[in-house]
Amino acid sequence: MTLYTHQDSNRRKTWLLLTSFLVFVSIVGYIFSVYMDSSAILYFAVAFSIISSFISYWWSDKIVLKMSDAHEIKFEDNRELYRIVENLCITAGLPTPKIYIINDTAPNAFATGRDPEHAVVAVTKGLLQKLDRAELEGVIAHELSHIGNRDILLMTIVTVLVGVVVLLADWFRRFTFFGRRRSNKNMHISIVILAIVLSILAPIFAYLMQFAISRKREFLADASGALLTRYPEGLASALEKIASDPEPLEVANRATAHLYISSPFKKKVGNKPGFFAKAFMTHPSTEERIAALRNLNV
Repeated sequence: MTLYTHQDSNRRKTWLLLTSFLVFVSIVGYIFSVYMDSSAILYFAVAFSIISSFISYWWSDKIVLKMSDAHEIKFEDNRELYRIVENLCITAGLPTPKIYIINDTAPNAFATGRDPEHAVVAVTKGLLQKLDRAELEGVIAHELSHIGNRDILLMTIVTVLVGVVVLLADWFRRFTFFGRRRSNKNMHISIVILAIVLSILAPIFAYLMQFAISRKREFLADASGALLTRYPEGLASALEKIASDPEPLEVANRATAHLYISSPFKKKVGNKPGFFAKAFMTHPSTEERIAALRNLNV
């Protein structure tokens, strides 16, 4: 498989998942609204989720940077890092993003911002200390690829859909618990059972689909980053170092973990996750990513 077919495959799979997500949300919303005999609840849930995600889309970068204790730097503060970012941006045809440093010795990085014109790349001090130039270029190229591929916009849409499902399921359980009676007394028992089962399983399925899309975007950013540097081994070596570093990222939490190039939470060496654990991972396994990079033809 060449780099270009790898990218095309990941794009197709991501949009297939997103389409499935939209269909899934529609089905869940329809069944809940039929059961409760009220379309207003569905409309309110969708509106609430969209408004919340709209706010997150415009201000999430500032929130994340504050949570990560990241500080903006200028050219004079780290000339080498700035030149790497600028050179890669010229190659990618992207405006140069703001650059932030996270005061943490664990190696990691992330990109955020609502579009290429308002993007941010943040790296830890540990990343700068522990990677060589080729590895650092690989990491920066990966993060710039997230910006160029509009991953932030896609994941915002997914967040909207997850929010709709979770809200609907939560409201359904609350209405059922407090004994709200349906006006349609002739409703088939299968609808009742299906609605109750969906209220329990729908949020789980929604999160599973969100994590699946997130993992696909990581593979695509790896491939795009390798195309940008023309040196997949740089990113592969960087991922090896980041994953093998025993130090957890102190500033990371569950809300921001998916942003980083590699999971900031460290697992015990040799403790491979099972199928169920993999389904809830925000990142593909490092071994899979490295193997994919080393099999690319650039």
